[in-house]
Amino acid sequence: MRCGVDIGARSVEVLLHDGTAIVDVMIGDSLRDPRGNADALFQKILERNGMRAGDLASIIATGYGRNYFGHATRRCSEIICHARGVSHLYPDTATIIDIGGQDSKIIRLENGKPVDFSMNDRCAAGTGRFIEMAGDILGIPLETMDEATRGGDDTVEISTMCAVFAESEIIGLLQGGVPRDRILRGVFRSVAARTLGMAGGAGVAAPLVFTGGVARNMGVVRAVEAETGLRVVVPPEPRITGALGAALLD
Repeated sequence: MRCGVDIGARSVEVLLHDGTAIVDVMIGDSLRDPRGNADALFQKILERNGMRAGDLASIIATGYGRNYFGHATRRCSEIICHARGVSHLYPDTATIIDIGGQDSKIIRLENGKPVDFSMNDRCAAGTGRFIEMAGDILGIPLETMDEATRGGDDTVEISTMCAVFAESEIIGLLQGGVPRDRILRGVFRSVAARTLGMAGGAGVAAPLVFTGGVARNMGVVRAVEAETGLRVVVPPEPRITGALGAALLD
């Protein structure tokens, strides 16, 4: 049995793999104590499966908090782990878009291997945090955003690329009487455009797989499809590809 642990800025994923299939997976918050929360989640999944750490053939940690996970037998970058996890699920993948709570990245693959990547981990614009902020202003919770924006494509441009100034722009649009669904679609398009802009002149190629917590938001998925003109594939649970890839590493 192998274990992959992905410790991100907003969430922790712990996954057990027996070499053939996923045996179990647990997802929790990292928040203010990523080390402690990752350790607690690791112990919980072991207990649920009647195991101890010593029973595992490998424990590979990835993500921002990988260096703080004391149980790891090895640590590996999230680029390699996401590429491994996604290519395992979708072997023909050419491009991965991964948008989490605090960062976004584009990974280009050839024959299942990462050959290039771009990452935004310094600006909230283009991340899940930006979408949360917009939802707070608009009074639309994350869990109802898809419903709020479904059934229409009318949008408004969010011209400011800085999350701090975009907040003022959103408030101004709202006070100007622009419907909330139009503004939210504009936020989604802004996140998609900001992320895809990292790809540069090469653009993105199909098959295109979208992972990370933001991939659960179908409004953003539709925005990525609109920006690229490509069909976007979203795994059944898009948050676990990093942990899956870590568990599959040799």
